[in-house]
Amino acid sequence: MNAGIRHLVSIDDLSLPEILELFQHAKDYAQDLRAHSHVARGLISASLFYEASTRTRLSFESSMLRLGGGVLTAADMRLSSASKGESLADTVRVVSGSYADIIVLRHASEGAAQLATEYSNVPVINAGDGSHEHPTQTLCDLYNLWIERGRIEGLHVMLAGDLRYSRTIHSFVYALARFGANIVCLPTPGFELPPYVVQRLREEFGVEPVRADGEKLGELARSCDAMYLTPQKPHQLSLFTDAKGISVEHVDAVYMTRPQTERYTSADTLPPRPMSLSKQTLSRESLRDAVVMHPLPRRDEISSDLDEDPRSIYFKQAARGVPIRMAILALLLGRLELSAPRAEVDVRYHPVALGENPCPNPTCISRTENRHVTARYKLASRFPVRGFCAYCSQELPARWVGCSTTGVYHERESAAARQIRPDHLVFFRDEAQAHALGFTTVAKPVPPGVEPEPARAAGV
Repeated sequence: MNAGIRHLVSIDDLSLPEILELFQHAKDYAQDLRAHSHVARGLISASLFYEASTRTRLSFESSMLRLGGGVLTAADMRLSSASKGESLADTVRVVSGSYADIIVLRHASEGAAQLATEYSNVPVINAGDGSHEHPTQTLCDLYNLWIERGRIEGLHVMLAGDLRYSRTIHSFVYALARFGANIVCLPTPGFELPPYVVQRLREEFGVEPVRADGEKLGELARSCDAMYLTPQKPHQLSLFTDAKGISVEHVDAVYMTRPQTERYTSADTLPPRPMSLSKQTLSRESLRDAVVMHPLPRRDEISSDLDEDPRSIYFKQAARGVPIRMAILALLLGRLELSAPRAEVDVRYHPVALGENPCPNPTCISRTENRHVTARYKLASRFPVRGFCAYCSQELPARWVGCSTTGVYHERESAAARQIRPDHLVFFRDEAQAHALGFTTVAKPVPPGVEPEPARAAGV
């Protein structure tokens, strides 16, 4: 893989100044979508869609054509060599060889886009990987807020519906937190934000989740526990929070999502009356000026009586996906230069030293792709030792960690554990697993020719 290639796997791959500068270019493109056919002339985009899509695929292909480029479409990878057992890695190797200059990938497994970047000779754009992230939809959503409200910082954005499985929500909530927006989560009961998303919001973005008082949201908040995510610190919250939680006085945008039933397990069941938006539910004073957004497709979660309501922008939202994706394509193809500083992305991923894959997620690409993928992790902290899957971002559930050189295992909170080199770390669910791999709590003699484990600082 060419290390100099720029990919878009996560919304974190772009700095906030870059995002705002992309918005300006998208606004310029939107003035006349037909005026930019010289930008990508002679270049080809490949759409590799292992999952169904209408808006994302068509908007990317429309964007590439409007930039003057060409498009190769594999809209249903079940009809491709994937049905014959070809791995994602091999497909990416072939397509990025000489077929295309950029790949737009959608896949059912979390982390698929990250894996694709490891084998691609051209830029890869994540068009949705399982329930993980959907960064270009997030850019589209942020762009719509920026157009409609003129800013993102300080806005009150309500996220409603299936927050557990919606990859759009996960990317969106990270970006809103980075911009300093205030987020009100109104989940369908049982479909709250995943714990790893909330944990990341707290640890990386300083967002503090507190209970919300949704009384002024009316019927929408009666069937669920609302949560307020704010960049403010707890001591500041205490100044205006009572026993019921922080009161939601005003909402600038309502972002509704459909039930992501294609990702449900046998344990997931929708309540008898799923949450839905209508003119009646949006009649409260706190919601009266809120724009209504939806990534589409919708089912019954937005009543058709809202389609002509001036607050509803979901069809505008879809249309604006074209100019923002034109800007994304131009940037990654090297045809658009940004003056804003690039994001500093931590790509220090370490292979799992030995033993079975510790990732707990059964739909992670590190588990669903049997070949050409090595389980890897990102070290999150040294005390206690904590690691996250490099592909799906879920925390590795390990109480004990071992050193592959010494054959000794320790509790992850111990001082000895934080001395282990990241590339020598082994994660264990329990002590029985450590013993099965030959690890003990007593140091073994270091084999001849192998340097002893060096002492390391406590920092990551």
